[in-house]
Amino acid sequence: MHEAQTTPDAAIGDDESNAPESVRRTGQGRRRARRRLAFDLTAIGLLSVLALGALGVGGVAVYRTLYSPAAFVERYLSLLSSGSAADALRLPGVAMDSAELAAAELPSTTSEVLLRRAALAPLSEVAVIGERVRGDVTEITVTYLANGHRGRTQFDVEQDGWIGVAPAWRFAHSPLSAIDLTVRGATRFSVNGFELDTRQVAPEGVDADPLVPVSMLVFSPGAYSISVDTPTAQTPGVAVLSDAPQKSVPVDLQTEPTPEFIEVVQDRVDEFLASCATQQVLQPTGCPFGYFVRNRVEGAPQWSIAQNPEIEVVPDGAQWAIPSTRAVAHIDVDIRSLYDGRLNEVSEDVEFFLTGKITILPDGTASIQVSADQG
Repeated sequence: MHEAQTTPDAAIGDDESNAPESVRRTGQGRRRARRRLAFDLTAIGLLSVLALGALGVGGVAVYRTLYSPAAFVERYLSLLSSGSAADALRLPGVAMDSAELAAAELPSTTSEVLLRRAALAPLSEVAVIGERVRGDVTEITVTYLANGHRGRTQFDVEQDGWIGVAPAWRFAHSPLSAIDLTVRGATRFSVNGFELDTRQVAPEGVDADPLVPVSMLVFSPGAYSISVDTPTAQTPGVAVLSDAPQKSVPVDLQTEPTPEFIEVVQDRVDEFLASCATQQVLQPTGCPFGYFVRNRVEGAPQWSIAQNPEIEVVPDGAQWAIPSTRAVAHIDVDIRSLYDGRLNEVSEDVEFFLTGKITILPDGTASIQVSADQG
């Protein structure tokens, strides 16, 4: 028979208390090492999970900030806020071609003259308040403050390929809108301080009918203050909030004559009547007054203007008019009776009424035509 040999480990397992001191210390050290290794592996696993979680949260944050549909819309609004109209127009889906204009029922001749920095008003306090997916389109709803006017607009965004592993986006429907503007009594106007002339915008140029609206594309959202301030016409203006993409906003702006313009018209009419009074005939040619007799005139009649008209200028379509206005002329004339030959010295006031048409010519001057009011 062979005698069984006892190893140090076996001795520890069988009766650690009876093992030598050096053997006991060796076993305890090995157990501590195994426990420390298990703890380290658990910690590494936990840290890995936390790192992966942090990466996931960070990835979501980066996506939301840079690559989401909402981020695309926010970039567009940020460009408008900073006045970067050209950059905003270059974003995918913003510019409109003739087919898109037709689909939006906008004139093919709609001008892009207002798609520039000079025509933009301040845009601030932008906030995304809604995001909803409908098929391939994501609807992004935002609120904002446009030049003091609070507004809310919904944009339709769709995917436009990829940027590496991140999605790219474009507007499914252009955010541009249009203003259809009619200006009565002037051709010059300004939008947010940017000065224009309807003849510059209209396709027909100087031959354009002034009462036919001119259509101009604008960014949405945006506030547009339209006013007239010329030597002949003025208006406090009107504010337009463009808050719905691909919609047309009609604006009919009726101007009022400036006091300086009315004064000029008054002076010209007074000068015209004074020239009429120099004609030594009973019926001055081209003038709104005259005197009728059945007898013979002795000598030359002498006219003067006893009371000039108080001129008022009123709108008349695209131009201006002088409504029926009272005035008084005075005539001095000798009239001999055909019946008995007696000579009568006539000195008489002659009341009359006049009207007028005022046309603003392409060079900015006014043509005034005065005639007798036959009504």
